[in-house]
Amino acid sequence: MKFDTIIKGGKVVSATETTLTDVGIRGEKVVAIGKNLASANGGGAEIVDARGRYVIPGGIDVHVHLALPFCGTTSADDYDSGTKAAACGGVTSLIDFAIPYGEETLQQAVDNWHEKAEGKACIDYAFHVAITKWDKHGKDIKKFIDKGYPTFKQFMIYEREGWQSDDRAMYAALETLKAHGGMLLVHAESSRVLDLLIERHHNKAEMKKHGAYLHTVTRPNFVEAEAIERVIHWTRVTGGKTFVVHMSTGEGADLIKRAQADGVDIVAETCAQYLVLDDENFKKKDGHMYGTCPQLKKPKDIKRLWKGLQDGEVCNVSTDTCTFTTKQKAMWKGDFTKIPMGMPGLETLLPLVYTFGVRKRRLTVNQFVDKCCTNPAKLMGMFPKKGTIRVGSDADITIIHPTKTRKVDWRKMETNCDWSPFQGWNLAGFAEQTFSRGKQIVKNYKFCGENGHGEWIPRSLN
Repeated sequence: MKFDTIIKGGKVVSATETTLTDVGIRGEKVVAIGKNLASANGGGAEIVDARGRYVIPGGIDVHVHLALPFCGTTSADDYDSGTKAAACGGVTSLIDFAIPYGEETLQQAVDNWHEKAEGKACIDYAFHVAITKWDKHGKDIKKFIDKGYPTFKQFMIYEREGWQSDDRAMYAALETLKAHGGMLLVHAESSRVLDLLIERHHNKAEMKKHGAYLHTVTRPNFVEAEAIERVIHWTRVTGGKTFVVHMSTGEGADLIKRAQADGVDIVAETCAQYLVLDDENFKKKDGHMYGTCPQLKKPKDIKRLWKGLQDGEVCNVSTDTCTFTTKQKAMWKGDFTKIPMGMPGLETLLPLVYTFGVRKRRLTVNQFVDKCCTNPAKLMGMFPKKGTIRVGSDADITIIHPTKTRKVDWRKMETNCDWSPFQGWNLAGFAEQTFSRGKQIVKNYKFCGENGHGEWIPRSLN
C-alpha cells in the first residue's frame, strides 16, 4: 500500500486504549494502522517521527464565537486568526453559532456565517443555528436538519439583544427537534432573577467598591442551577434531546447527573476556563478582563466539574472562545454591565485540559481524548469521520509531547488578542504537529497551513 505520510512509532491514543503503532495517510484519510508501515510502503511517503509522543485525534471545540458582533463591538479573532490558533492548539474542527440579528431568517444567518468562514478557515468547521424568534424560525428547522445542521441553540437570557427564548419557545423547539432528529443547545441562566440582581447592584457606589467582582455578586450559582432545572423539566416532558452549553457550577453537574439517572436525554459541557480559573480573578486590578457569561465560579465548582468529567455527567470540554482585546475590554469604564463578555481560548483548550487533567492525574490520557476529541464528535454528528484515528476516518491528527511544556505568551500565539488569561503559565499538550485531512498545518509548533483549507462539515445525529 502506498502512503503520502506515515506517522511512525507514536503512542496512538483513543478514548479507550493506547497503542504503540504507525498511522498511514493517503490523501485526506487514514488508510492503515499497524507496525512497520514504512517497510511495506516501498518508499515515497513522508515519515513523521512520533517516537515518545502521543498521537491523538484532532481536538474538536464545539463552542466558539469567531468575528461575533456582541456587546457593541466585534470579537477580535476571525476565521483567519481563530483557526490558526486552533491548529496550534491541536484543534482540527470547530463549531460556531450562526445567529440571526434583528428580523433575519435562519437562512440569512447561516449565509452570513458561511461568508465569514469560506476562504479564511484553516481547519474544518460547522455551525449550530440559533433560534432567536421561535414563531419566525421554527418552521424552518426540518429544512436545516436535512441540509446538515442538526443542532440549534436557544438563549434563556439576552432579552435586550433580541436573542432570548422563553419557556414556550424552548418547549416548542424540543418537540419539533424530537420529531426531526435534532438537538437543542441551551444557554441556561435565569434571566428575570439575574436582571433583578444586576439592577439591584448597578450603582456607582458598589461599582466603585467592587468593580468586576459584581459579576459574582449578581450571578450566584442558583441563577444557572434554576435554569438548568427548567431545561431538564422541558426535556423530560417532551422527550427531546438537550445539550447544556458552558455549564459552570457544581449544582448544575449534580442536576445533570440526577436527570441522566432518571432517563432524561440531556448532556452538559463545561469550558476550560471553568476548570482552572475562579472568581477571585475579578478582584485583580485587571479583573474586568475575565468577564465571561456565565462568569467564573468558586474552587468548589472547579472540583465538582473535574469530578463530572471523570464520572461522565460532564460530556466534553470546549472554550466558548469570544476574543476581545484590552482596548475592547476597556469599554467597560468601570461599569460591570458593559464589559464585552468573553476570552480567547482555542489555542489553550487541549493544553489546559491535558496539563490540569492528565498531568495532575484528574483524567487518564484516554479520558482526555474522549472529552476533547471523541465524545464531541459523537454528540455533534461527526463521528467516525472526526474524533478518532481509524481506517477510513479523516486524517485529523495532533501529535503532542507527554511532558514538554511551553510558556503561554500572547505575543507568540496566533490569536489577534493582546493578552491571555493564562499568560506566563507553563502548559504541556500544545500541538507539536497537526494534520487536517491529511495536510500538515502545524510543524514543530509553528503554523504552516493555508487559508481556505478548512471545509464545512455537514452533520447528522441519526
